[in-house]
Amino acid sequence: MSLGRPFRALWAAGAASNLADGVAFVSMPLVAASLTDDPRLVAGLAMTYALVRLLVALPIGVWVDRIDRRTMLIVANLLRGLVVVALAISVQLEVGSLPLLYAAFAVVGTLESAADNASASVLPSIVPDRHLDLANGRISAAQLIADEFAGPPLGGLLFAALAAAPMYLMGGLWAAAGLLALALPLRRLGGPSPELPLRQPVFREALDGARWLAGNRTVGGLALIGALASVGYMLPFSILVLFADERLALDAVGYGVILAVSALGGLVGSFTTARVARWIGYRATIVASLLTGAASLSALSITTNGAVAALLLAIYILHAVVWGICATSLRQRLVPDSLRGRVNAASRVFSLLGLALGSALGGLLAVTSLALPIAVGGAVFVGCAVLAVVVLPLDPARANG
Repeated sequence: MSLGRPFRALWAAGAASNLADGVAFVSMPLVAASLTDDPRLVAGLAMTYALVRLLVALPIGVWVDRIDRRTMLIVANLLRGLVVVALAISVQLEVGSLPLLYAAFAVVGTLESAADNASASVLPSIVPDRHLDLANGRISAAQLIADEFAGPPLGGLLFAALAAAPMYLMGGLWAAAGLLALALPLRRLGGPSPELPLRQPVFREALDGARWLAGNRTVGGLALIGALASVGYMLPFSILVLFADERLALDAVGYGVILAVSALGGLVGSFTTARVARWIGYRATIVASLLTGAASLSALSITTNGAVAALLLAIYILHAVVWGICATSLRQRLVPDSLRGRVNAASRVFSLLGLALGSALGGLLAVTSLALPIAVGGAVFVGCAVLAVVVLPLDPARANG
């Protein structure tokens, strides 16, 4: 089914951006390792990236609601490309430094937050409500293919040829994403909205989004489930590489293989979620997906076979994609357009805090047993399923409060 030219432009822009993200996932730590042999400084790059995204989420949500989202998407991607190409030139000329890499990564993280929020906020204006699940599924599939299959090996190969090469590619891809977004329609900004009569300071406007989120049982409930699910996600994945080594007896290649296989489960979820949600409804789909995640992690915690672990991880990622598509589509349907950026941002803050907490807990629990964080992650998803039954109405897509 064709979802129209504007959606194709948004999808293509997202695919180009996600491919750049996949290249960055492998190549940027390699660049850091070429500049320092201190593992703390290499690991700090990812921590800086996560911290920046957390700090800028709320103010970016305000600006996504204030200005034309098409313009934000174009500018954020073009600036990302420019920053990374400038970094590539400095690396090629051998004048690059670790502080410069950190600064570039912080800017890229800020711009990525802006582009992601703008993209999610603009989708409901170009796709009918009844097709949001299908649209989000196609976007999810492109993201999985780019992030998991194409981007990482491409980044590694390019870095092996020339350290600056993957950054040049990333810059070109982000610039292409910005240019593709030119095909999106302009957003008509009218007078003051009923939700926000007069423009206020950024912090106060951000609080308006948080208040709306807290006052809406369905969308607020989805944010709480998302925060708890983020804890459940990072509990196992923060120590999965150690689990694969010690419990599954897998080397680096074997670890990469099980991760690649797990992404196949996500592709299945991307192409089936719309049909399942239409058949049994959002609440049943969400509850079933969360229980599937709980069962897969519980089984993973006791297995010592790599092939079985790969299958269980594929089932787990399938659940994560189904849950993510349903939650995103519901939020897009239920949040007023004038508040969409801020509510997206507030929900994102919950998820980022959950990821940080899950990472910390995973490391602490792994001191006792590497299987323990995975088993506890399964229990967390049982709690998510119970919470979904309690807070979500039978027909969440029609809920107003």
